[in-house]
This record gives sequence, structure tokens and C-alpha cells, in this order.
Amino acid sequence: MNHDDAGSRLLRLFEGHRLTPAQRRIAHCLVQHAAEAAFLSSVEVAELAGVSQPSVTRFAMALGFDGYPALRRQLRELGSPDAGVPGARADEQAGDAGPNEHQRAVLAEIANLQRLAGMLGDPKPVAGAARLLAASRPLPVLGLRAAAAQAAGFAYFAAKVHPDVRLLNEGGSMLADRIEQAAAAGASALLCFALPRYPAELTDALGVARDAGLSVVTVADSAFAPAAALSDVVLAAAVGTSLVFDTACGPMMLGRVLLEAMCDEMPGAEGRLEAFEVSAAARELFAE
Repeated sequence: MNHDDAGSRLLRLFEGHRLTPAQRRIAHCLVQHAAEAAFLSSVEVAELAGVSQPSVTRFAMALGFDGYPALRRQLRELGSPDAGVPGARADEQAGDAGPNEHQRAVLAEIANLQRLAGMLGDPKPVAGAARLLAASRPLPVLGLRAAAAQAAGFAYFAAKVHPDVRLLNEGGSMLADRIEQAAAAGASALLCFALPRYPAELTDALGVARDAGLSVVTVADSAFAPAAALSDVVLAAAVGTSLVFDTACGPMMLGRVLLEAMCDEMPGAEGRLEAFEVSAAARELFAE
């Protein structure tokens, strides 16, 4: 069995599990050393991955094994001549090793976007969320840690068509103050981006928003994210988990679709966008 096929088998073993970045690093290390992975001790794996030995044990348990020895037995079974999925031996004989781990990550992200496209076949959830957000003056946009970039990107573009967007992408004791201030200024809804790993202070902030009377629209990676229980509307788009760190093309795309729907709900949105373009041209804001 060649290295590429061994790596593909390991990748199939790891798929479908929610792993921390450190655990994904262990998984990638095992894939990179697929030929000898079944013969490595937990200490050797830890040294190769640059993590602690207990982290390797926790990794094995995250995959559903009772410890690393059980995982290593599974790795040895995967390395046997008869291991693999139907058709794998034929692929080997034909010399087709299949996509590498980076290609698999891209293909998995494409699959996430295809599922999102299917979900958007029903426009009503997005349209309803857009109406709530378009009517809010100001519009607070919340995203912490991993979701901070998604919130910032949405707020940047939304500010070109919405008259008062307030970005909330930093935690701390001031976060509750800023949510309450937005409500006092007339906000009726808040948009939240919630991506793993979910900060505990995000749910605290959503509790403040609900207490302040705000409707909460959440873009999350799953309808079962912790923020869902505190949200009036949840729009879900999966994140990619094939690399050490999550990839969030799905949630980003869903945010842009939501913004597009908001433009249809906001009187004067096109005029504000045109005014920005005129101003940007006069100030030579962009190098074109």
C-alpha cells in the first residue's frame, strides 16, 4: 500500500469528528506519517505533532476510542492489505491515489457550499431575517473570536447601504454596555455570527440583547449551536473542518446573501450605495 492511499484511509477515519485545532494537528501529523503511524507510540506521536502525550490520548478519545492503544490497533487494521473501502484496491492497481489532504479540504468546502445552495432554495428564512435587520436603526453586528472576521466583513459592506451599523467584535465588560446603548438608541434587532469554538461570553451577550428587547438573528455553523437557544432566527451554513483551523466560506457566503436580501428591504439602499461610489471617486479612494 502506498503512502497516499494510507493517508486517504486515515483521513476517512478522522472525518466527521469535531476536533480542536491541536487534535487536528495530531491528525495531520498521522496522515503525513501514514506509512509508520500504526507503529508509533503516543509519546512519539506527541513529539512529531509538538503536543503533549495527554493530548494524544484525548485525541483518540475524541475519535471514539477508549485510549491511544485502541486507536493504534485500528490504524494497524487500516494498514492491512484488505483494509479500505470498496474499490480502493482497484484504485491502487490503477495507480489512482485520489486527492491529497489539501484537495480534500477544498472539495469538502465546495460540498458545504452546495448544501447551502440547496438550503437557499427556500428564500423565506433569509427574507424574514432580512426584514428584521433592515428595520433596525442602529444595527448591531456581533461576532467574537473566530466569528469576529465574519462580523467585520458583514459590517463593512452593510455600512454602505445601512445608515447606522455598529460592529461588536470585542468581548469584555464593555460589550454589554454597547448592546444596551444600541437598544437605547432605537435598535430593534441584532445580527450575530456564531462559529466554533463558541466563546462563553457570546451567549452572555445574547442574553443581554434579549433582555434589552432586541430580536436576534444568528448566522451559525449549525442550527444546534449554543447561540440558537437565544436567537429568534437561526441561519446555518457548515464550516470546513478538514484543516487545522476551520474554514468559513459557507457562513461568509450566507452573510452576503443575507445582506443582499436586506438591500431589497431598505428604502434608499441603492441611493446610499451610489452616493458612496461618487464620494469614493471624488476622493480617489481606490486605485483602479
